[in-house]
Amino acid sequence: MQADIYTFPGYHKQGSDIAQQLGLSASEIKVHHFPDKESLVTLTDKNLADKKPNHVILFLSLDYPNNKLIELYLSCKTLRKQGTQRISLVAPYLSYMRQDKSFNPGEVISQQVIGQYLSDLVDDIITVDPHLHRVQSLEEVFPETNAIALSATTLLGEFVKSLNKTVHLIGPDEESLQWVKNVAHISHSPYSVAKKERLSDTHVEVQLPDIDYKDQHIILIDDVISSGHTLAQAATQLYGEGVKQVDAIATHALFSSNALELLNSAKIKNVWTSNSITHATNQVSLDKLLARQIKALL
Repeated sequence: MQADIYTFPGYHKQGSDIAQQLGLSASEIKVHHFPDKESLVTLTDKNLADKKPNHVILFLSLDYPNNKLIELYLSCKTLRKQGTQRISLVAPYLSYMRQDKSFNPGEVISQQVIGQYLSDLVDDIITVDPHLHRVQSLEEVFPETNAIALSATTLLGEFVKSLNKTVHLIGPDEESLQWVKNVAHISHSPYSVAKKERLSDTHVEVQLPDIDYKDQHIILIDDVISSGHTLAQAATQLYGEGVKQVDAIATHALFSSNALELLNSAKIKNVWTSNSITHATNQVSLDKLLARQIKALL
């Protein structure tokens, strides 16, 4: 089945590059925001009107997701109305995965709600390193949908290996073990995992593993860099233990407005991320990884 790729603002170049690798056409969906942030979505050019593609691949990373989820809904409903039989969503970063249980009375389990919401819109979902805690697989989140979770850890490991330096990898909390272990295996680096207690969105306490840090080069590894507080606190403690350098690498650059400044103030020398979310720290390209999986859908 022939397919066309449709990209959203901020991801047209990446989507177009992937489309070119696959010999597909790529069009950009236009989005205009009115003063009250209501979205006007336009499916561009005459491709849909003239070709009426049976299979459309939507490329949209779901960082800062609330408007994007509405824009995705408007696009999918219009595509179905115009006769599109299959819609595949490539969302390198997938939002609303962290809240997988109700911790307090009345709390909405957003992972379940958004999972059903997206399952009702698309036939396939491709994402990278989804932030799953108590749920073991992406299939549990997206009922009756072909859900595919890729991992960037091999690419991150190859990047660390390419530095050609003796480093020790540290995950900032127990949840990071799955990523740290894989990156360590690829880069042939020793690794450890810290413990973390989250007291609020911006207040965490990190307990470093009990090893000799003197003069070591540490790379902190996680799936997401968001507020930056966890990595900053870990780095501050590491320098207090006598390390010579701290860097950080992650799949998703979900930086809040002052996160990078916070990491800089903690003397983290280098911050590297994949291009799952467009950001100045992007150093690891996911394009070939995504292109291979998209090709498998065709």
